[in-house]
Amino acid sequence: MSDRLLTPLFPAATDGSLEAYYEQGVSFETFLPTAEKNTQLWQSVWDRVRLPDDLVARAAAVPGDWHLLVLSEDWCGDAVNIVPVLARLAEAVPNLDLRLIARDEHLDLMDQHLTNGKSRSIPVVILLNADFEEQGWWGPRPTDLQRWVLEEGLKMDSEERYKIVRRFYARDKGRTTLEEIVTGLEAAG
Repeated sequence: MSDRLLTPLFPAATDGSLEAYYEQGVSFETFLPTAEKNTQLWQSVWDRVRLPDDLVARAAAVPGDWHLLVLSEDWCGDAVNIVPVLARLAEAVPNLDLRLIARDEHLDLMDQHLTNGKSRSIPVVILLNADFEEQGWWGPRPTDLQRWVLEEGLKMDSEERYKIVRRFYARDKGRTTLEEIVTGLEAAG
């Protein structure tokens, strides 16, 4: 399925194991002190994350072990608002872990997870099972925000669009992203 607006978690795009990519990745805690762009914002979002108990419980109830492989870059405004929230979820759920890899260093993998089949938008979250087989992917933003960006936001200059996007993330506090990721995890489990 290629229409991002129909489902937050896309069907798997690759056939083989992604364990090698995952092993190249770093934890969020390892990544955070290395961020060169948006340094204070990365830290601020990380410090402020408060996970909804219901979503933590739902994620923890999914049987098996799960891995989130996240394609990202430190300069990405969406990533800085999404990745710390997902890292906190992985920290809170015993059967879930997360690793980050740089999009620009892994364009072969990125090109298998293009937004609407054409854009290298990030972050991209690839859901892997215990055997590192792809079960689906999500990105680059929550469904309703992505719809707004495509329908209205692109008509604005980037500075004004980013203010509205940032306001969405500040008000939402990661709830919508977590809901979509946890729903995808439940579907895969």
